[in-house]
Amino acid sequence: MSNLVTLDEIRAAKQRLAGVAVRTPLYRLERARLRMAKLPEPDFDIYIKAESEQPIGSFKLRGAYNMVAQLSPEALQRGVITYSSGNHAQGVAYAARALGAKAVIVMPDNTPEIKMAATKALGAEIVIVGLASSERQAKAEELAAQFGYAVIPPYDHPAIIAGQGTCAMEILEQLPSVDLIIAPVSGGGLLSGTGAAVKLTMPSVQVWGAEPELAADAKESFEARRLIRWPAEKTTRTIGDGLRTQSLGALNFEHILAYVDGIVTITEDEILSAMRTMLLATKLVPEPSGAVAFAAALYHARKLPRVRKVALVLSGGNLEPGLRKTLN
Repeated sequence: MSNLVTLDEIRAAKQRLAGVAVRTPLYRLERARLRMAKLPEPDFDIYIKAESEQPIGSFKLRGAYNMVAQLSPEALQRGVITYSSGNHAQGVAYAARALGAKAVIVMPDNTPEIKMAATKALGAEIVIVGLASSERQAKAEELAAQFGYAVIPPYDHPAIIAGQGTCAMEILEQLPSVDLIIAPVSGGGLLSGTGAAVKLTMPSVQVWGAEPELAADAKESFEARRLIRWPAEKTTRTIGDGLRTQSLGALNFEHILAYVDGIVTITEDEILSAMRTMLLATKLVPEPSGAVAFAAALYHARKLPRVRKVALVLSGGNLEPGLRKTLN
């Protein structure tokens, strides 16, 4: 029996999220705006799915709420726990608060302050560990065993994948003529959900991932057709703090192999340039991880299939004020 999520599961997640997650806008980027930024115009039209406009500033609310909302009353009473560098932490904290449950979040000690403060503001208890994503997971599992918390993984679970897939379902409804959708990839929740939602609905639409060159374990795994893990000292080099996961989730990798057409990698300079361009050319605010899909469209168009309309996911907008000042 296949482990892949079904279209019915994604549709059920969409209904579950109604009134909780925002149906975010899909903005068309005017070509004149790119000329204003002194960038060459691509051959395709660009549309930006602004998940930065979710209540927590990122798409992560979709998967987190979809999973927490399916817990039993007994499990909710015991509380939930997750391990995250920031955006999934806020998603779980938001979902737990909405459903009346305690939330404990295991975070790395290099988490951006803006994300840590937002997680605390949502009422979550924070536990700090080292840099490695494996350390965070081990600590969360230890505390779950000790206190009976329900573990809400950041990406490697069918409910998370189905929840994230609702973002792509909205894109298909908002732009039925889309030819290609680009999503960031780290652990693979968003990309696997995007791939499943798209290929099970409109299989002719291309699905591509984008990730930093300095944390390119997903691309290496995709090309090798086997799961490859990178050490934390490599993945933590990228400015994209939400994309520092050391490997794809096992279930996410299955979905990516089944439904994704390709992955491109982005340099650090391209990430920063894409952020500057988005700030200049639109009213949208991207965090580094949220800008990689835009960078793929701007700087790697030749690696992508020749298409007319490209939708990309601006996955998050929790940009540190200090970093934003350097981009002006």
